[in-house]
Amino acid sequence: MHPFTILFVLMLAASLAVELWLLARQVGAVRAHRDRVPPAFAAVIAPADHARAADYAVAKARFAIAEHVVAAALALAMTVGGGIAAIDAATARPELPALAQQVVTVAAFALVTTLVGLPFDAWRTFRVEGRFGFNRTTPALFAADALKGLAVGALLLLPLAALLLWLMARTGAAWWVYASGAWAAFSIFVGWAWPRFIAPVFNRFHELEAGALRDSVESLARRCGFEPRGVYVMDGSRRSTHGNAYFTGLGRSKRIVFFDTLVAALAPGELQAVLAHELGHYRLRHVAMRLALSLAAAFAGFALLAWLGREPWFQASLGVEAGGPHTLLLLFVVAAPAFLFGLRPLAALLSRRHEFAADRFAAEHADAAALADALVKLHRDNASTLTPDRLFTAFHASHPPVLARIARLVPDRLA
Repeated sequence: MHPFTILFVLMLAASLAVELWLLARQVGAVRAHRDRVPPAFAAVIAPADHARAADYAVAKARFAIAEHVVAAALALAMTVGGGIAAIDAATARPELPALAQQVVTVAAFALVTTLVGLPFDAWRTFRVEGRFGFNRTTPALFAADALKGLAVGALLLLPLAALLLWLMARTGAAWWVYASGAWAAFSIFVGWAWPRFIAPVFNRFHELEAGALRDSVESLARRCGFEPRGVYVMDGSRRSTHGNAYFTGLGRSKRIVFFDTLVAALAPGELQAVLAHELGHYRLRHVAMRLALSLAAAFAGFALLAWLGREPWFQASLGVEAGGPHTLLLLFVVAAPAFLFGLRPLAALLSRRHEFAADRFAAEHADAAALADALVKLHRDNASTLTPDRLFTAFHASHPPVLARIARLVPDRLA
């Protein structure tokens, strides 16, 4: 057995073991505090709501355990188990040009992995979310979303795969430089196109209705240097009762999006505070910073892939004896997460710092107490646990614990 095969299996097993350990810690921490609301929230969170949030967190963690085990098994099967080699052989069509044949293999691989994940998506939607009263997705809507996702993925990713494979075959040893440029252009295009053309395939969006709320929102947006016509409401209630807000888009396509469930749940002052938080992400250039970091990571990834492509042992050690650029690309996509697992806490830390910075911006341009009230309502209505495990949070949480956020927004409230 090649040393790299052993290393990959060990890294895959180690990352899975750490994931399961963290999830077990999360379950233990949440269950230990299930029957007692933290004192800082005793006046605003009912014991029944707190217990429900704990049960929801435990259910999600247990479901995640099954997902991680299957994902690791799939990665093992696709690599050293010969899955990618088998897909390549099964889709072989000698009559096709080489590039078309390679794209067919990539498409077949994507279809197989999507189909493996589909039962988990259905279970999460109809059993986990449904059990706690969050799901509003019908089977018909679920099927439509799945088909739309496949179509959008094919339209976006298969041409990209074809371009990358063409560059790998036609541009010599420096192909990875050109590929990095193609990836950057693709990422920027998707960032621009997502709010205008892609997201509307799945959801309906409309500007805030005329009235006092819209007037106050537009006034706040102008004070923060944002185009007021970029504030939209999305029909999130078609699929779930969860409420949320997010910033998306690049250039003139940038938007702040509120779920309609959020608009219904929050008072006008609270909604303005949430808007100020999202505007903070825009004014502090968090989206641009994350895009720049992802492009830098992609540049490094393509450079590493180019080096691995010159080493025959890489594909052979992962189950492909006579591969091409397409199998090289697929093996890299499957194997890389096992080696990059240790970077997740850094990405989560950066995201939490951005959230704290956006909170500070909101406190300067809106009512900090109203944002704190909105956070409490969101945690209550979304059944988010108030007592997550510290290490689980460090590895995975994109947002800081609500207690830490409120402590910075309105310190006197927790005194």
